[in-house]
Amino acid sequence: MTAIVVIAKECLPGKVKTRLHPPLSLEQAAQLAAASLADTLAVAGALPATRHILAFDGVTPPPEASDWEILPQTSGSLDERLAAIFDHLDEPTLLLGMDTPQINAAALAPVFTGWGDETDAWFGPADDGGFWALALKNPTGALLRGIPMSRADTGAHQLQRLDEAGLTVGLLPSLTDIDTITDAHTVASSAPHTRFARAFAGVTASALLRNAELPTVNGARS
Repeated sequence: MTAIVVIAKECLPGKVKTRLHPPLSLEQAAQLAAASLADTLAVAGALPATRHILAFDGVTPPPEASDWEILPQTSGSLDERLAAIFDHLDEPTLLLGMDTPQINAAALAPVFTGWGDETDAWFGPADDGGFWALALKNPTGALLRGIPMSRADTGAHQLQRLDEAGLTVGLLPSLTDIDTITDAHTVASSAPHTRFARAFAGVTASALLRNAELPTVNGARS
């Protein structure tokens, strides 16, 4: 069986999804982050995992994680924090980010049915060159420590590291993770049933209304 870890920040204005500002306010960006995290926890929480763990950076975990184990994130760069999570566990482990609310059980099913003797890891590539999921049969932080993060070649570096370790890697579907307002629109359009899509519709409608109500000076918005 496999443990699930979702890594997340507390969804506070100015701390999450800051690249959505502008056009959204920092408060609206935080609302979208909270909805994305809620969707992720809902899908992950329904999967047949041995443990459900939230690797959390913050003070107050979201209510959707009330039944989850809370693992405080360590300090340091992202690769160090991810490595610490895998060092903490000694069972097959699936790590998920909080920026792909469109995930569903079908996309993650191979991790729970397809380990066998021939698969050592599962990798979920993101459209921006990163990754949204990584599962290791024998977790160890050494497979992540030192990987350059938040770059267009992060995924390539991570796959190379797995290959150099002699691991056989299965691929999960490629997904768009949410960094920009264009990403948010793409994800909301592809998964209209999600809380994220409903939140996105609400904040964009609010933003349009706010801009329409701005006074004009010599024909220009002030």
